[in-house]
Amino acid sequence: MAIKDWPAQQRPRERLIKEGAAALSDAELLALFLRVGVAGKSAVELGRDLLGHFGSIQGLFGASLPALAGVHGMGPAKYAQLQAVMELARRAIAEQLQAGSTLASPDAASTYLRMSIGRQPHESFVVLFLDVKNRLIASEEMSRGTLTHTSVYPREIVKAALRHNAASVILAHNHPSGVAEPSAADMQLTRALMQALALVDVRVVDHFVIAGPHVHSFADHGQLC
Repeated sequence: MAIKDWPAQQRPRERLIKEGAAALSDAELLALFLRVGVAGKSAVELGRDLLGHFGSIQGLFGASLPALAGVHGMGPAKYAQLQAVMELARRAIAEQLQAGSTLASPDAASTYLRMSIGRQPHESFVVLFLDVKNRLIASEEMSRGTLTHTSVYPREIVKAALRHNAASVILAHNHPSGVAEPSAADMQLTRALMQALALVDVRVVDHFVIAGPHVHSFADHGQLC
């Protein structure tokens, strides 16, 4: 049955207007984005199928164009819309942080980083430069590598920290493999960066390894030493 044939109080749009977006399920929110379903399926059912196919909202939003186009009813237009929604959300978070919100809490930092690099197909090393109140000054991708390797130069990160007049930094890189556990090389690099930044009185707040929805915090695991 098409959504337009549902009782008004059950339709996602009407429920959102009356009860707020938080009252809707993931599939119902996706239905509002999709607008229409496919033959034999309402938009809500299609949204439910998409979530099941990709495993999660993050899996859906991180899907490649070929992967998304492989689902009946999806294609380049929907892919572009999904990417636009993700980018708007990422920019909204960045705007909020740069307006004065702090990145002192692991949740705030990991949310920003998951949206920034969590689903990239290549390995990327990013540094968040913070002021004395842990507010975001800038975010820079310092290196980009292959699926298994990236080169990071402590000297370049020190130069960037001085250029931004940063009091501290948060280091982060993604693992496209989907495994968030840091490698021995990750541990060694973190120690080298901490030593180099300490020489210019810049503190490393944390180092996050992002693997899709999974996040490993060096600080939480007592590995910043």
